[in-house]
Amino acid sequence: MHNKRQISRILTSLVASMVALSALSQDPGERPRLVIGIVIDQLRSDYLEALQAKFGEEGFKRLMRDGAFLENVEFDVPDLDIASGTALLMSGTYPSVNGIPCSYVYDREQEKPQYILADQSAMGNFTDDSYSPMAYKVSTITDELRVHSSGLGYVHSIATDAQQAILLAGHAANSAFWINDRTGNWASTTFYKDAPQILTGRNYRLPLASRLDTMSWIPAMPLGDYPDILSFKKYYPFRYIYSSSDRDRFRKFKKSALANSEVTTVAIEYLNTLRLGRRGQTDMLCIGYTAAPYQYTNDGDNRVENQDIYIRLDRELGRLFAEIDLSVGMSNTLVFVASTGYYYDNTRPDERFNIPTGEFYPNRATSLLNMYLMAIYGNGQWVKGYFNRHFFLNHKLIKEKNLSLSELRAKSSELLRQMSGITAAYTFEEILNNPSSAEARSLHLSTVPAYCGDVVVEVSPGWLIMDQGNDNFDEAKLIRKNIVNTPVFIMAPSVKPQKIGSPIDAAVIAPTISNILRIRSPNAAKAMPLSLGY
Repeated sequence: MHNKRQISRILTSLVASMVALSALSQDPGERPRLVIGIVIDQLRSDYLEALQAKFGEEGFKRLMRDGAFLENVEFDVPDLDIASGTALLMSGTYPSVNGIPCSYVYDREQEKPQYILADQSAMGNFTDDSYSPMAYKVSTITDELRVHSSGLGYVHSIATDAQQAILLAGHAANSAFWINDRTGNWASTTFYKDAPQILTGRNYRLPLASRLDTMSWIPAMPLGDYPDILSFKKYYPFRYIYSSSDRDRFRKFKKSALANSEVTTVAIEYLNTLRLGRRGQTDMLCIGYTAAPYQYTNDGDNRVENQDIYIRLDRELGRLFAEIDLSVGMSNTLVFVASTGYYYDNTRPDERFNIPTGEFYPNRATSLLNMYLMAIYGNGQWVKGYFNRHFFLNHKLIKEKNLSLSELRAKSSELLRQMSGITAAYTFEEILNNPSSAEARSLHLSTVPAYCGDVVVEVSPGWLIMDQGNDNFDEAKLIRKNIVNTPVFIMAPSVKPQKIGSPIDAAVIAPTISNILRIRSPNAAKAMPLSLGY
């Protein structure tokens, strides 16, 4: 048995060497045959540096060693999240132009929030949800690659999150698949015309629902090997199971380190079954991973779990890169790995530390604002609704009363500024037409008029927004200005290994990738590409 393993290792090494030699014989000016675009939710540069000694040689270390490491990529977007971060990376432009300000927006007609990509005209495939990329108002890297090849190059996308999978895929991709929150199936939308048998078959042969009971997430290393861990935590290893009796088990699984392994396995199946990068055209596979803080810890302290996600993610990248070495060859491949640019940890400090805090109740603020406007303008429902720091006025009533909408916005802003916990309030006009502060300019870049409230408020850091009455959005959100270094790696035969520590605008990434591929930049990308070559 030992001899068989040795022979197997020798054969694997020989195959890898032959692929590498073949790749080296290629013209260095050739366009990469394969593009792997990886976007990792909430990936942080400081975690990568702190855990570098714990990583293997073929994951993050390979990216640092063989690629360009952009250590501090800036996303100037308030309330940045997985949707707006991914859209900015793939389009090379900000939400005011690309149409994606955040994952959820307020529907004035139904008076409730909805997914930004919700589209009832697109049926779900293995899901009851209806999504399409049509809220995405500009082209993306994936779109331009498909256009360049006249549709002959394949573009596929896989992620745990539905909207991220679609935003990675863009408008012209062959397919986009994600893990359904309710069933665990790999799901898609009929907006895309291809449904690879890889995933439809997997839903029948190896459904996650039938395997999840047997899975458990435990530490990948001895607890003493994790740095910066409280001493008592070293004696109590975590263990998470996803029992069929838990109605939220798929949502919890998707936030765990185990979900990244599921995504890698599917990505490798795509590479091999679809022969990506080996068909005479440039193909692209987009992958969404997570490095987000784990929300479902047993004791509220998620430091070990968060580090474990990075350790396991490093191994998943190594597994993926090894498959590329054996199939296409890394010398024929462009890989970029990017963070979504933000970090959200909703952990509230213990009261014993006396950190100033408070609770802001939007429903109470809405009632007070409505009473104030009634005192001035008469009876009526002047405030239509609230969502995500946006207050929405009743445009129909204001028009019926023949009143000035801008005047009511100004009056509303004046009152809201005086409420406890609110540090600033901006009217629609101030955001769109005359941004006078850094915060307002940032809002300007990130505002899509169709989704913007009449007044947008800033809530004090350390305060909790007690958002109640919005279906699945009932939760206390801690306001914290988490400015963290967020990384991007670009690895390709034409890219010189280097580390860039100076701040880089996230809007530069799409033009840079397009430049390496020698295709047009997305149609709204105005930034000049970085010069990363030899």
